[in-house]
Amino acid sequence: MLSTTVCRSALHARDPFLFASAPCLRSATAGIVARRTFATAPPKDKLKSAKSDQQVFPGAEGLHIRDLQRVEKDISPDPEVRGDWVLFHPVYTPEELKAVDVLHRDAKTLSDKLAVNFCKLLRFGFDVVSGYKHKPIPPGSKLSLKELREGGYIMDEHAWLNRILFLESIAGVPGMVAAALRHLRSLRLMRRDSGWIHTLLEEAENERMHLMTFMTLRNPGLLFRAMILGAQGVFYNIFFFSYLVSPRTCHRFVGHLEEEAVVTYSRAIKELEAGRLPKWEKQPAPDIAKDYWRLRPDATMLDVLYAVRSDESTHRFVNHSLANLKNDDINPFALREPDMHVKGKVLEFDRDSATKYVRESHEILEKHNRV
Repeated sequence: MLSTTVCRSALHARDPFLFASAPCLRSATAGIVARRTFATAPPKDKLKSAKSDQQVFPGAEGLHIRDLQRVEKDISPDPEVRGDWVLFHPVYTPEELKAVDVLHRDAKTLSDKLAVNFCKLLRFGFDVVSGYKHKPIPPGSKLSLKELREGGYIMDEHAWLNRILFLESIAGVPGMVAAALRHLRSLRLMRRDSGWIHTLLEEAENERMHLMTFMTLRNPGLLFRAMILGAQGVFYNIFFFSYLVSPRTCHRFVGHLEEEAVVTYSRAIKELEAGRLPKWEKQPAPDIAKDYWRLRPDATMLDVLYAVRSDESTHRFVNHSLANLKNDDINPFALREPDMHVKGKVLEFDRDSATKYVRESHEILEKHNRV
């Protein structure tokens, strides 16, 4: 697995040889043309998807290279369908997983202040609804795990799942709303979108996969689902109309929201590594997570938390960068993205950095077109 930059699946559609040979591939398997078919589903209804909290079969979100041998052996022959198995998303090296810092961007304009204040309001609401507690533990404290939880210093695994499930059910909304509005704008104006739509859809799917992963650990009850339904409905409409008025403010807001997500997962990782989440210490990573992030067979919940935190750091970097661009600027992440040693350590590209990055991407394409 290479750890430099990430080429988009769009390259494969335009030039399969270029996509397979480019050195900026994240995964050595990304350029292989795979046979995509339906994996074996439950006998009752072969086209009905299993619930996220039920056991899923390999390739539940689409086949990839790990499934090829099984498909060739067990289900062959099948119609051949060429294409990628899932929307682009990073697969991280061990070094990249640790290369994430908690960062905060200071508000510089009126638009920025509006975005950060709305983020604070939303964070407060999340904290109340999810019962989030994280008071600083007194220095030199010898309180037991039970006393720390009862004192509101730390949360147990159930409370963490409440927090995460509520967060991820909302976090998948902005990317889809923004992608839909830009898609309709492109149709309406009959001109290209400059590569924004794909990146926004990728963000939406990535956040949805976070939710599907953690849903395997807990199936929320009706009250929790009702709260999510109400919050999602309100947030969707607010974000929809806000994006019509000021896309830049909305991307800045999402950037700040992802800052908070990085804080949340960093705290969860710290609690788990400190032994304060004992049920998760040896909890195997869900199969859907191993499938999605290409985790090793013996991966645990700690590996999942690190992968999700890296995703949130990516969204933080991308949205703060998009907020610095004009509405018709080229999306610098349309063809590739920096690795986590950039996205995890730096908050954003300014407009000049984005222009330079786009130029470098074009040079890479030109170089391999000549090969």
